[in-house]
Amino acid sequence: MMPSSLLPVQGDDLDSCILRFPDLDLKDTNLISPNSSLRAELDANMRKKYAHAKKKAFALLVKTKEIPEPTSCSSSPSKRVWWTCCQQIFKDQIGIHRHIAAQHREDVYHQTSTVLKQLAAEADTPKPCKSAFKTNGLNVPPTCNHQVSDDLPDVSSFRLDELISTQDSNQGVVLLYYCYCDVEDPEWVCAWQKALCQHLHLKGKVRIATEGINGTVGGSKLATDLYMEAMLSHPFFKNILCKEDFKTSKGGAYCFPELRVGVFEEIVPMGISPNMISYKEPGIHLSPGEFHKEVENYLYQGNQEQNDTILLDCRNFYESKIGHFQKCLAPNIRKFSYFPSYVDKNLKLFKDKRVLMYCTGGIRCERGSAYLRAKFFLWMWIVVFLIDSSELFGITALPLMEKSITFDYTTVY
Repeated sequence: MMPSSLLPVQGDDLDSCILRFPDLDLKDTNLISPNSSLRAELDANMRKKYAHAKKKAFALLVKTKEIPEPTSCSSSPSKRVWWTCCQQIFKDQIGIHRHIAAQHREDVYHQTSTVLKQLAAEADTPKPCKSAFKTNGLNVPPTCNHQVSDDLPDVSSFRLDELISTQDSNQGVVLLYYCYCDVEDPEWVCAWQKALCQHLHLKGKVRIATEGINGTVGGSKLATDLYMEAMLSHPFFKNILCKEDFKTSKGGAYCFPELRVGVFEEIVPMGISPNMISYKEPGIHLSPGEFHKEVENYLYQGNQEQNDTILLDCRNFYESKIGHFQKCLAPNIRKFSYFPSYVDKNLKLFKDKRVLMYCTGGIRCERGSAYLRAKFFLWMWIVVFLIDSSELFGITALPLMEKSITFDYTTVY
């Protein structure tokens, strides 16, 4: 049963109500279906809000189907969940997602109406400012008197055309980075990041969560340099981030349709709360050179079935298809949130094994290795290695790979 605060109001769905936002107004109440008339009538701004609301409604509906996993079925100390719906039991997210999408479209539709109205109400309600922020032992007080504008770089000495990148310019840059750290006030960091990117005319996507920050932004060379300087000098990150944490490639703001900055539960969606599987319990980090020695030893071993090592590609299937290491284990998963289910279904593959893990930027390996360690907590001989493959594929990796590959923002965004 859905929580009472989320239940649609009787007789008040998308067919009979007008949803009002500060910047839009749905005037046509004679809507036939959510997939035809509704979507056709909405402008671009409303379609984005509708898509966001539908995704949130879908997640809320799935959440109401959760049940605790029976203790006898779990080999991990971490608490897991199953799902029950229509007198069926689903043990992984893929199954429950497919069931909801196929059998409960109307429920998702009506729940979307409720979410849209909640978002409309929240848009008119000012949010209180939180009083403090801590990260990795730092205690910086961005109180209500501490405005985000206080932490923006001075650009008065630069021309506007120096800050804005265009498609025909060769000076544009796409910047990719992530940082796992404890964030007590992600809403404040979100406001600061949004103001900073707008101030520097950057576009892209920045995810903030209590477990850290993950960003991919594009703009002019000057603007991205100023962005890096602001991040590296800010008290929140100056003792955590370093210049090498930022990866660059050619591009610019034109590579992205818009700027999206938001607060999420995870900085990379694995589908498991950071309170259950924390970034603080990852595998052992290796340098690119150390990783290559391990891979070479793995490849030169004759019988792979008797090998005590697994080379695990932690990326999505379309990334692995572009290029991957020989004899690697590449899960056929569409997105990273399917990774835990893949591990759960293939526990026997990992038992008594060392795991060499790699991904595109390193961020997925951090929590992916933490999940593996949690699953094999009782088998202490498992060791998980992870590597930042944006460095890995830049050195001597190509001869070891099935295909030549160049990683840039298009494969990691």
